[in-house]
Amino acid sequence: MLKSGPLLLLSILAVAIFPPLSRAEEKPASASACSLEAGEDRTVTNVLDGETLAVDGGTQVRLIGALAPRAFDTAGDVGHWPLAEQARLGLEQLVAGRGVRLAFAGRRADRYGRLLAHVFVGGDDNRVWVQGEMLKRGLARAYGLEGSTQCLAELIAHEALARSERAGLWADTIYAVRSADDTAALLRLAGTFQIVEGLVAGVSSIRGATYINFAHDWRKDFTILIRAAGKRLPGAVGTQTDALQGRRIRVRGWIERRGGPMMAINHPAEIQLLATDEAAEPRRSIRRRNRRD
Repeated sequence: MLKSGPLLLLSILAVAIFPPLSRAEEKPASASACSLEAGEDRTVTNVLDGETLAVDGGTQVRLIGALAPRAFDTAGDVGHWPLAEQARLGLEQLVAGRGVRLAFAGRRADRYGRLLAHVFVGGDDNRVWVQGEMLKRGLARAYGLEGSTQCLAELIAHEALARSERAGLWADTIYAVRSADDTAALLRLAGTFQIVEGLVAGVSSIRGATYINFAHDWRKDFTILIRAAGKRLPGAVGTQTDALQGRRIRVRGWIERRGGPMMAINHPAEIQLLATDEAAEPRRSIRRRNRRD
């Protein structure tokens, strides 16, 4: 049984969760320790989709940090998205009818009352981190929400394994990396979760917030926003942003429309430094909206 109190994720897993990263997945600009608070043991009664479980007592659990494919990730009007079904079946294979252990950090529930938990299955000798397994199989993308970013660097490291092998959703160009220069396409993607890369043109600080721009017209270009609160995170990128000018970086998050396209950063792991000659992956515009919850 898990004991209450702080829990280091690295001590739970049977294998290291920091595999060597390819050049396209270089070490994040900064990372924090992956520490979780142990929660209760529950039994899975149903798998609702690729990131949501129902457990005994009628509670729903959302796999925080692992965003499963959804039908409205696509450009067409489809009622069924095969990758979403693959993710649900993959999660079902891992946990259906089994006892799971929950662990928490930051927010414990979303606005719908679902628990926001890291989920583990199996005994002490063969325990599996469910989020990590889903990401490693290419059945989800790593993400963070404000107040729920613990272990994001480790989640991204698992995702990198699937990306390097083009496994699961990474074989579909719908999930390709977007170019920071293609602002028209990014504006069409407002409201969706995306991974974007480009060359930083400038960095500025205004009223406690930091703005990272990818062109010289801040009213129209793609911009990263690091709010003042983000600078209080241990090792936050806000303390290192001047060093990003002229560097090629990759960022992840939800696209917003603020004049031009903008993305708010909640955790340093959401910014990755890339080699200067690293080429972006093939891109494809999509128009369907993808809600956060």
